[in-house]
Amino acid sequence: MTERLLIEALDKLASNGNCVDLWLRDDDCIEPTEALDAFLGAAARQKIPATLAVIPAHTGEALAKRLESEPGVLVTVHGWSHENHAPASVKKRELGLDRPVEVVEGNLRAGLEKLTRLHEVRLFPMLVPPWNRIDATLIERLPGLGFNALSTFGPEKPAAVTMLNTHVDVIDWHGTRGGRDPELLFAETAALCLPGGVIGVLTHHLVHDDVVADFLDRLFSLTAGHPGCRWRSAADILASPAFPADQEA
Repeated sequence: MTERLLIEALDKLASNGNCVDLWLRDDDCIEPTEALDAFLGAAARQKIPATLAVIPAHTGEALAKRLESEPGVLVTVHGWSHENHAPASVKKRELGLDRPVEVVEGNLRAGLEKLTRLHEVRLFPMLVPPWNRIDATLIERLPGLGFNALSTFGPEKPAAVTMLNTHVDVIDWHGTRGGRDPELLFAETAALCLPGGVIGVLTHHLVHDDVVADFLDRLFSLTAGHPGCRWRSAADILASPAFPADQEA
C-alpha cells in the first residue's frame, strides 16, 4: 500500500524511542464554506490541530463566529489581500518591494490588528506570506510589526523571527491543480521523518478534491496516536524548549 514507507519510518522512530512532530497549515481562509467544514471535520475526527492562514482584507465576523466551536484551531495572518503586485516577469508576490516598504508594513500591521480583534486568543502572531514569498527586508521588520514567527514552504532558514515552515504540499499547482499522487505524498512525508524533526503539511481547503480528501483521511488515521509522531499546533511547537527558538542570522 502507498502508506507503507510512512508506516515503516514511524515504526523505526518509535522503536528507537524517537518521535517527529507534525503540524497542519491551511491557506487562503476567508469565510465559512462547505469546503472549510469538510476540512475542519476531517481534522477534528482525529483531533488534529489546524492552523488557518486567513486573508485579513476579505474576512470578517462570519468566520470568527464559525470558529468559536473549533477549540483546536489557530488563526494566522496570510498577508493582507493576497494580491499580486509583482511585474509580469516575476513570480507572484504580495510581500515584495514592488510598492513602498511603508505601504507593505502598513498592510501587515492592519492585517494583524484586524485578525487580533476578530479572533482574540485564537490569533497566533505568525505571518504566512501569500505564495510563500516575502522580501528579506520585510522579514527583518516583522518583530517591530508584532509578528513573532514566519511560515513559508521548504527548509527553514536563519531569519529575524523564528521560522516554522511547511514541507509537504498536497496540491499539484503546476499540473492538474488537484490532489497530488498520494504515493508521492506518503513517500515525501516518510523521508522527512527524522528524530526530533518537524514536518508541516500544507493544504488549501477551497481547492481540495476527492484525492486530497482521501489522502488527508488516510494520513490523519495513520498518524493519530502513533508513538512515532505527534500532531501539534504551531504555537505548541514554537513554545517547545526543544525547538530552535533563535534562528537569527
